[in-house]
Amino acid sequence: MRAYLASSVAVTCAAALSLPLSLATPAVPLPPGTPAVPAAAGPAGEGSLAGSTQSLRLGPLGSGERAAGGARSEQGLTRRDVRPFSLVGVVWDDPTARLHGTVQVRTRAAGTGIWSEWQDVETHNDEHGADPGTDEGGSGALRGATAPLWVGASDGVEIRVRADGESGQPLPAGLRLELIDPGPEPPPTAEEEVPTAPVERVSLAPLALTAARPAAAAGKPYVGPRPKIITRKGWGADEKMREKGFVYTKAVKAAFIHHSATGNNYTCKQAPSVLRGIYRYHVKSSGWRDIGYNFAVDKCGNIYEGRAGGVAKPVLGAHTLGFNTNTMGVAVLGSYSSVNAPAAAVTAVARLTAWKLGLHGVNPKGKSTLVSGGGNRYKKGKKVSFNAIAGHRDGFATECPGKRLYGQLGTARTASAKYQGRR
Repeated sequence: MRAYLASSVAVTCAAALSLPLSLATPAVPLPPGTPAVPAAAGPAGEGSLAGSTQSLRLGPLGSGERAAGGARSEQGLTRRDVRPFSLVGVVWDDPTARLHGTVQVRTRAAGTGIWSEWQDVETHNDEHGADPGTDEGGSGALRGATAPLWVGASDGVEIRVRADGESGQPLPAGLRLELIDPGPEPPPTAEEEVPTAPVERVSLAPLALTAARPAAAAGKPYVGPRPKIITRKGWGADEKMREKGFVYTKAVKAAFIHHSATGNNYTCKQAPSVLRGIYRYHVKSSGWRDIGYNFAVDKCGNIYEGRAGGVAKPVLGAHTLGFNTNTMGVAVLGSYSSVNAPAAAVTAVARLTAWKLGLHGVNPKGKSTLVSGGGNRYKKGKKVSFNAIAGHRDGFATECPGKRLYGQLGTARTASAKYQGRR
């Protein structure tokens, strides 16, 4: 099941790039002692691209206790003015190191002077990413990272990172706060789908699937109708940011469902901005070759193309460490540990998987056997049987996709099979 790199491919450039924020916006005076903020993190030339990243190194907070090795048990930044941003995350030098502790941020809504309450940032993001042994997984550019958190338009920030006293582990070295400006919305075109507003009281039962069942096609009797998919151009992906090549696997045998853990404080109109923020965070802050997920779904049920390479093709993603080969990763934007994902989002997952799994002859209510590429749950080379529509936690010891969304996957499987025309 080796992935292979497609030979020379054309790269589609994003349309209508704006001037960099650092040139368009006057500099904001910073308090004394504030670390210098680069115009944009990354290689030379990134300043000409839409969006930007501010990378701030964290320092000790107060006297604080010291963990093993003498490292301070609490690091962070006190309140400070920064250039506008909408998404935050924390990265560190060693991609194999885990952050045993808590990360909390508070932000100031842009232009209002109003500060938010402390918000938790999900610390365990190491279960995402490229499989060990792959070119992407072995890249020296990789960094450890928390999940990103969407905070909306902000111009001030405060952060504290506290080590878990029970673990006795120090905080990872090189902690940095990443503040992501996703850039302006791309101009709509006639070819692109526009994100819709929420549909009230969407119900998955009885699903009214009679009319939606496709006629049996020659050689592919159970392929659901292709749903509307907002392309990378539609959500404003800057194609100059990612690596140029595409990597494919042989098939798509299963779909792993995730939540993005970016919080639920976004509108569906903002979903493209959330995606651009995640994309920039994955590539520029975490060192990945592209956004990790193959697809994303927002709370209104809009479906978005994720990693580049073609929505109908078996593109190798970086979403379920150890099981990226011959699978697809679908992220439902939001956090679903304590609240259900909206019915519209679950329906979108069902429609998407009915089509994509159907292209590869997979029954959404069936099982698929995959070979582990290595991880914390299954050793490399172990054959594992999964539901064809599985949760991230099935392949890795993680809370993702959240307890509540995980409990909704049975509904998604049944609906997906019906969209394929199965009884």
